[in-house]
Amino acid sequence: MTGPTSDKFETLAVHAGAEPDAATGAVVPAIQMSTTFKQDGVGATRGGFEYGRSDNPTRRSLEAAIAALEGAEHGFAYASGLAATQNLLYLTQPGDRIVMSDDVYGGTWRLADKVWARYGIAVDAVDLTDLEAVRAAIGSGDGAARMVWIETPTNPLLKVVDIAAVAGMAREAGAITVVDNTFATPFLQQPLALGADVSLHSATKYLGGHSDVIGGLLATSRDDLAERLRFHQNAAGAVPSPFDCFLVMRGLRTLAVRMERATANARAIAFWLNGRPEVRQVSWPGLPGSPYRELVERQMRLPGAMVSFELNGELAVAERFVAATRLFTLAESLGAVESLIELPAAMTHVSVADSPLAVPAGLVRLSVGIEAVEDLIADLEQAFVVAAVPAAAV
Repeated sequence: MTGPTSDKFETLAVHAGAEPDAATGAVVPAIQMSTTFKQDGVGATRGGFEYGRSDNPTRRSLEAAIAALEGAEHGFAYASGLAATQNLLYLTQPGDRIVMSDDVYGGTWRLADKVWARYGIAVDAVDLTDLEAVRAAIGSGDGAARMVWIETPTNPLLKVVDIAAVAGMAREAGAITVVDNTFATPFLQQPLALGADVSLHSATKYLGGHSDVIGGLLATSRDDLAERLRFHQNAAGAVPSPFDCFLVMRGLRTLAVRMERATANARAIAFWLNGRPEVRQVSWPGLPGSPYRELVERQMRLPGAMVSFELNGELAVAERFVAATRLFTLAESLGAVESLIELPAAMTHVSVADSPLAVPAGLVRLSVGIEAVEDLIADLEQAFVVAAVPAAAV
């Protein structure tokens, strides 16, 4: 994209990575499916394209788009969020140590703790909202951590981490700071501007936005990391198809308006749940009583569209509740136009059941969509009745 760099996010989201086609004037980037590209001589490529795994015009457009939206110099696209995670973990060496949030996506923990640990990489789970604990965990000198992995807001407890403070500690120790920005999206939060080295997305979620594509994205302004990440991207080969890149780019165009509507819906639902006698605790960073509200106002544009809460009663009650909704679909994943409901302990976080990241059995997670909020609240209301969720004891 050419033109002024002062465009607001909403404008960038519509135009980033897209230039009218020189030959046809098409305003949507073409889906270029070719696996190989003609060379005019040995090594004489056209635009640097030689083989589809190494580079692709459609993928390049998406990578330019995520770089623009994150305020970064470099963007990278992958076949899934975990493929992007894997490419970041390739930056570590045997003997290195990673400090990771103690409330993080289960798949991230599983990859680091069950796979990377086999190659001599240690992972410490730390409450990154406790800055003294963070400083102690990062350490200094030869024993310092080599990577600090922030997820904020966290999945599924929605804790908010002070990116600038943690990134500053990591920088002092010579560690790389990664921020999983999936829940917030670049519309709500700009990790690189707060001092992070890399921003990570499962593009499957809010960036794609329609539950029809799997993908992962990274953004960084560090040339040294970009060089290594580009090498890993090509060497490991977990790249997205051109069609998947097209779908993510299509989703990006409406990201701002979707996030505004979904967050407004989440706010109404969180406030409504907060007054229910059947609910033990509501986690949404924008609630008046949230310990993260001031940080959200300083670090984020809006508190986001994820809500989690604990029900009174046993696990069976929560299972009945999530099965009783009509508009909230019982399903894994999040961040799409439709609202989803799940039990993390038995679904997305079952892989961390016996780890420091285990979550409460009765915790319900909502991914609030863009439907009419009155309909969503009515759906939850009837689920309370059908599931016979008990009120708190007086």
